[in-house]
Amino acid sequence: MRRKHIIVVLLTLVLIFPPFLLSAAPNEEEKVTDNSGDGTNGEYKNKDEVIYATLSATGDEKAMYVVNRFDVTKSGEIIDHGPYESVKNLTNLSEIEQTDQKVSFQAEEGEFFYQGNMDNQSLPWEVDVTYTLNGQKTDPENLLGKDGKLQIDIATSPNESEQNSFYQNYLLQVSMTLDPAIFNNIEATEATIANAGKNKQITYTVMPGKEGDMSLSADVTDFELNGIEISAVPSSMSIETPDVDEMTGEMETLADAVAEINSGVAELEEGIATLDTGVNDLVNGSQQYNNGMAEISQSSTEIINASTSIKDALSLMNQSLQGDSGDIDLTQLTQLPDGLVQMGNGLSETATGLSTLQENYVNALNTLNEAVEAMPSHEITEEQINALYSSGANSDVVDKLVETYKSAKAIKTTYNQVKEVFFTVEGTLNQVNGSLNEMSGSLNTMATNLSDSLDTMDVTDSLGQLQEGIAGLSTNYQEFHNGLVSYTNGVSQLAENYSGINSGIAELSSGTGALSTGVGELHGGTAELADATDNMPDEIRAEVDEMIEEYDKSDFDPVSFVSKKNEKVETVQFVIKTESIVKEEVETEEIEEEQEDGFWSRLVELFS
Repeated sequence: MRRKHIIVVLLTLVLIFPPFLLSAAPNEEEKVTDNSGDGTNGEYKNKDEVIYATLSATGDEKAMYVVNRFDVTKSGEIIDHGPYESVKNLTNLSEIEQTDQKVSFQAEEGEFFYQGNMDNQSLPWEVDVTYTLNGQKTDPENLLGKDGKLQIDIATSPNESEQNSFYQNYLLQVSMTLDPAIFNNIEATEATIANAGKNKQITYTVMPGKEGDMSLSADVTDFELNGIEISAVPSSMSIETPDVDEMTGEMETLADAVAEINSGVAELEEGIATLDTGVNDLVNGSQQYNNGMAEISQSSTEIINASTSIKDALSLMNQSLQGDSGDIDLTQLTQLPDGLVQMGNGLSETATGLSTLQENYVNALNTLNEAVEAMPSHEITEEQINALYSSGANSDVVDKLVETYKSAKAIKTTYNQVKEVFFTVEGTLNQVNGSLNEMSGSLNTMATNLSDSLDTMDVTDSLGQLQEGIAGLSTNYQEFHNGLVSYTNGVSQLAENYSGINSGIAELSSGTGALSTGVGELHGGTAELADATDNMPDEIRAEVDEMIEEYDKSDFDPVSFVSKKNEKVETVQFVIKTESIVKEEVETEEIEEEQEDGFWSRLVELFS
C-alpha cells in the first residue's frame, strides 16, 4: 500500500512539472553551493560594533559579547578579526569560520550581522558600585527585601590596561529605573530625574576623560533594584565657539575702571603722604607751643607773687605816708623802682617767648592747611564701591580702600569745621603778646619816673605830693594786679586746654601715619588688581578656547574595540548593565514546538 502511494506521487510530479525543471533543480542547488564557497572577495562600506557587557551588582565584569554589523556592497567572503571564544551568525544559517583571531564568512549585499562572544576582555572603564543601608556598607545579596535609608555610590575610572581613546572620547550615561513603591525621598545630586511610566528614571552624565562620582540616596521599603544601565557613546557633537565679545567688553570696562581706581589711589597716596608730612610738622610746632604755654603757666605763679609783693609794699607805703611824717621810713621806697624794672623785664621775656611760639604755631598751621587742602575731594558712591567688591578684587584690599577713603574724608571735613579755631589762636597770641609788651613798658616807665622823683624830691616840701602820688600808685597798681591775675588765669586755662589739643594733634599724626601706610598697601593691591584685570579679556578667550578643545571630540576617528586590524569602523558603542537585585520567581514556560511542513510533506499528505 505504501509503495502504491509512492508511485502515485512520482506520477503526479511527472504530470505537473516539465522534465527540464526536474533535471535542472539539482544543478541549481549545486550552483548556489558553489557560489557560497568559491572564494570571491566581498566588500563592505563600513562596520559597526556594539559591545554588550554584564557586570555584577558591584561592578565586576562577568560576561561580554560583540554584535558586529557590516554594510556589504559586494557579495563574497568578508574577513574580520577579534579574540572571540565563539561566533554566531545572526543574519542567516551559513557557517562562520574562525581561525585563531580571524573570522571569515560569506555575505550578500546589504546588512550582515554576527555575534562574537568574548572572555577575559576588559572594558575601557572600571566601575565600582557600593551600597550603604542605614549607615552601614552592605553586600548587595544582603539588601534584598530590606527597609531603611539606602545610599548607592557609583564610581567610574579609566582602565589603564585597555585602550585609552574610548575613555578620553566617550560620554557615559548611567541610569537607574526606580519603582516609587520601593524608593521614596529620592536625592540624586547632579542627576536628571524623569518620569518613565510609573517609575522614576535617574540619569547621570560623565564627560569624556573624567572620572565619575555619582551618589543616590532614598528611603527604601522591601528593597529590589533592576540593573544599573551604562551606555557609552562617542561625544561627537561639535561645539561652536561662543560669542564672548559682550562679556569681554564688560571685562575691558572693568579693567578700565580698575585702572582709574588705581590712578586715583595713587593720587590719594601722594596726598596722604603730604598730609602726613604736614601733620608731623604741626606736631612739632604744637609741642613747642604746648611747652611754651606750660612754661608761661608755671611762670605765672612767680609773676603773681612778685606783683603781690609790689602791691603789698605800695599799700604799706600808702598807709605809712598817711600817718605822722616824723614816723615815715622811706628806705623801702627806694627799692620799689628796682622791683618794677625786674617785673617789667620778666613780662618782656614772656612776650618774646610768646612771639617765638606764635611764629612756630603759624608755620605748623600753614603746613597743616596746605596738606589738608591738597587731599583729593573725589566722591565715591556706594554703587561704585559695590561694583568694586563684585569685580573679584581682594576683599581685604577693598576694605582698606573704603576705610582709607572714609577716614580721609572725615579728616578733611573735621578740619574744615575747626580750622577757624586754629587761625583764631594766632590772633589771641598777638593780643596777649601786645598786652605783655604794653605792661612791661608801663612798669619800666613807672620805675623810671619813681626813681627820678625820689632823686629830686624834697621830702619836707613834697611829702604831701608824695603821699598823693603813692596813694594813686597803690590804687592803680591794685587794678593792674587784678588784671595781671586775670591774665595769668587765662594763660593757665589756655595751657591746660591746649594740652588736650596737642594730644589730639599727636593722635592725628599717628592716624595719618597709619593712613599713609594703609594707602601705600592699598595702592600696591590696586596696582596688582589692575595688572590682573588688564589682560582679563584675552585670558577669558583663552579659557573658552581651552574648554572647547577639552570637550569637543568631533574630530575623533572611531577604532575597533576588538582588534586593531579591523578597518572601516564607523561606530563603536557600549551597552553595559549590572545584575538586578530582585527576588527569584518560579516561572513555568510551555514550549510548543510547531513544525512547519514543507512542500513535499504537504504534497505527500495530499495523496495519503
